[in-house]
Amino acid sequence: MIGFAHRGARAYAPENTLEAFALALRLGANGLESDVWLTADGVAVLDHDGVVKGRFKSKPIGDVDSGDLPAHIPTLETMLAQTPATVPVSLDVKDPAAFSAVIAVYLGQRPHAGNLLFLCHPDLDVLRREIPQSPTVNFVHSTRLARMKNGPERHAAELREAGVDVVNMPYPDWSGGLVALFKRFDLACFAWDCQHERQITEVVRMGVDAVYSDWPDRLADIVNGG
Repeated sequence: MIGFAHRGARAYAPENTLEAFALALRLGANGLESDVWLTADGVAVLDHDGVVKGRFKSKPIGDVDSGDLPAHIPTLETMLAQTPATVPVSLDVKDPAAFSAVIAVYLGQRPHAGNLLFLCHPDLDVLRREIPQSPTVNFVHSTRLARMKNGPERHAAELREAGVDVVNMPYPDWSGGLVALFKRFDLACFAWDCQHERQITEVVRMGVDAVYSDWPDRLADIVNGG
């Protein structure tokens, strides 16, 4: 089971920074999660909001060259270079144009570890477009139970037909029955927003394959067995 440190050790360090990622691993997380955007010059960088705050005016990251970004915003390439290649990486691809750049950077550094990269997006049509181009990495549909208008079984069938590998939902949406249902369609089950020990323990007992939390030490205690 993967315990993804959400935006690094967010509970203890500034999120999506090299410091947060390194601390998360030291505290026992066995996976890292972040958000990825493209700069104006096409560089994949890690930030949640995708906005560079200035003294008088803020700019979207997409309007700023990588060399002009604040020092706390790392590139994906730098994060990977400072992370063991055996650590799974989950990326919330905020800018759909970033998929190809992200995959190129990742496979450029880890050509034989595509199975450890999980690319998340909420729009199934975007995933359908990207999946055929990159069969060696994992694609994740981040969604909610309420958005499955035709029910979870029909949604699972649609994901499997599209070639999606993982369904990712928030902690309150999961049940043991839903885990079993999605696994019947050969879909892995990821649970996000698991902050408290009770929540992490509950989804682990349900049989999910990965958990996202701001608290890497809590993840380590439960997912890795302490």
